[in-house]
Amino acid sequence: MKKYRFQVFIFWLLFASGVISIYGVFYLASIGYFGEMPDFRQLENPKTNFASEIISSDNKVLGKYYFNDNRTPIEYEDINPETINALIAIEDERFYSHPGIDLKATLRAIVFLNQRGGASTITQQLARQLFVGVRSRNIFQAITQKIKEWVIAVRLEKQYTKEEILTMYLNIYDFGYYGDGIKSASNIYFSKEPIDLKVEESAMLIGMLQNSSLYDPIRRPEITKNRRNLVLMQMSKNNYITKKEEDSLRTLPLTLDYTPQSHRQGLATYFRSYLRGFMKDWTSKNFKNDSTKYNLYVDGLKIYTTINSKMQKYAEESVEEHMINLQKEFFIQNDTLSTAPFLDLEEEEEETIMKRAMRRSERWRKSKLSGMTNEEIEESFNKAVDMTVFSWNGDIDTIMSPIDSIRYYKHFLRAGMMSMNPKNGHVMAWVGGINYRHFQYDHVMLSKRQIGSTFKPFLYATAIDQLKLSPCDMLPDLIHCIEPYKYGNPEPWCPTNSSDKYGGMRTLSNALANSKNTISAQLIDKVGPRPVADLARNLGVSSNIPNVPAIALGTPDLSVYEMVGAYGAFANKGIYVEPVMVTKIEDKNGTIVYQSKPNTKDVISEESSYVTLKLLEGVTKFGSGARLRHNIAEDERNYVYNNVVTGYPYEFKNDIAGKTGTTQNQSDGWFIGMVPNLVTGVWVGGEDRSIHFKEIAYGQGATMSLPIWGLFMNKCYADEELNVSKDPFPEPEVLNIELDCSKVITPEIENEENDVKDLLGIG
Repeated sequence: MKKYRFQVFIFWLLFASGVISIYGVFYLASIGYFGEMPDFRQLENPKTNFASEIISSDNKVLGKYYFNDNRTPIEYEDINPETINALIAIEDERFYSHPGIDLKATLRAIVFLNQRGGASTITQQLARQLFVGVRSRNIFQAITQKIKEWVIAVRLEKQYTKEEILTMYLNIYDFGYYGDGIKSASNIYFSKEPIDLKVEESAMLIGMLQNSSLYDPIRRPEITKNRRNLVLMQMSKNNYITKKEEDSLRTLPLTLDYTPQSHRQGLATYFRSYLRGFMKDWTSKNFKNDSTKYNLYVDGLKIYTTINSKMQKYAEESVEEHMINLQKEFFIQNDTLSTAPFLDLEEEEEETIMKRAMRRSERWRKSKLSGMTNEEIEESFNKAVDMTVFSWNGDIDTIMSPIDSIRYYKHFLRAGMMSMNPKNGHVMAWVGGINYRHFQYDHVMLSKRQIGSTFKPFLYATAIDQLKLSPCDMLPDLIHCIEPYKYGNPEPWCPTNSSDKYGGMRTLSNALANSKNTISAQLIDKVGPRPVADLARNLGVSSNIPNVPAIALGTPDLSVYEMVGAYGAFANKGIYVEPVMVTKIEDKNGTIVYQSKPNTKDVISEESSYVTLKLLEGVTKFGSGARLRHNIAEDERNYVYNNVVTGYPYEFKNDIAGKTGTTQNQSDGWFIGMVPNLVTGVWVGGEDRSIHFKEIAYGQGATMSLPIWGLFMNKCYADEELNVSKDPFPEPEVLNIELDCSKVITPEIENEENDVKDLLGIG
């Protein structure tokens, strides 16, 4: 009996000692004996980096700004219930019934040495992710880490609801390919929001939680599918789906819609690059409630932009379709040219361009930082190395010297395009180049190129506003000279027509439609260059415009951004609206921290702007933009139309105001087209002005740029949800200037048909 009592005493002593020891271990862990523990404030606000989102006007995520964590938090109600069910089924079956530690699973893991499943609950995994870190290989450290997980898990369960814990867990996990959190992962792998995931899609993502590198659906689709099916089996076992549903879903393939979210990929890459600069400036001037500056890469800002994702997609498609076609022709014409891609250059000039490009390259910058001398760097540029270069058929792995790669890239024609609503200034589409990964220079905002005849509407608008001229007013098509020093020019200025044809009388409408320089010279002489330059400045042009007569022919270098913004005033009753790209910014809590304010200015009268529009309509009816309407491709002899003017015929029937522009030697091709609620400008040219087509039939704005506009507008019109207008421009209530030239008795003018043939290269 005494022996029995002694044994009972020893049992309870050991039991009590065990309990006390366990309590003591937990107590020591809680006070930080095994390492720092999060306090109440840290548990309340666990430090997590959140990516800032760029959101389109139609509520699509265009991209994100982040360092290492492409993470966008979402709420519990935004997660598909099937995703929650899958998570609990495979990771923590008793999640809703335990206090953070599953004693049953823990005992099972101890007895069977983890051979029948682990014991980490979802809450413990969250604790490890937020506060403990990667499990150590040192056995003692691993044990202390586990104890800390238990303590933190219990604290988390007291601090948060079960739904909040699930949400936090799904928000922090790294699914690979910059997919931090369930929202990013859903966007990347399936191009949809978490709420829209199907059962099998949810199961695949939850299956990746065990090891996203191992269960990689891009590189290892088969084992990822097997893991997904295991999740489906567990969902069936826990009665979240039926056995019949499980059997059906198991047979489905992994159907991905992979959309990478890197800084150099995706939609609107050039716009996102511009926006990064905008946000850098904004974050440097604005502070959070704690007086610290906002961090674009970790603070989870939501940047609401004016970009329409559909229009952006159509714009990028249109640029690509035409540039592939145009580039093919450019290569054909340069195939036998020894100085390709340069034309009309001396050997010394060519060498200067190549050296300048070499010194501006990233390779030169990095070599310089490494301590290499200029001579050593130049020598390295002549040594062949392995590299990947761009082509319109996909990237090419090759061996090439860096200097040869620079020349290779200079063969590619570049493009810039911007589309804007003239009523509110909202920029709807922004395409800064042909491929952001390989050509990062933005040709919307940064690039400034000679604008040619696209400047002439500013001249005509000034003349109409000051002199009340009508499109029906006529001037002689004769060489007109402005004497020396009248407007500061030291020599007589006597511009000629590109066709070198003269004679007869021309209406202003006919003259603008056919870009007659003789008429422009007479108009600039009547109004003077300063008022024209002032008008352009009032229309938002910030680049230098000298007060000289030559501006009448479009000598200034301006950006696509400036030109589209300025043209917008013509479609907005003479009111300039500064282009808007960001409507508002919210912090991670949804508080608005920035709201855009429209910047407008009355520049010219409604009457004058409307008359200018009617002049520009003439360009697309019987001038250099007429190919938007006609169809002459049946003529098999017309190589340009059949092979280079992509998407032709366009056959637009609605009112379109527009202007082409072609600079000297066809170095720059422009087209700016307008309908009542959309103004779109396009520029195409080489990186250097010596890179261009030999003939105007190929190098004019109507061939290089207009097709992009035509392709884009046809895509927009096909999408009725965009509501792009086909209506006429609204006529002002007061219109005293005569627009109907049939009512005006005029002498016979030069044959318009011949003008069009000259300009279109079909004569």
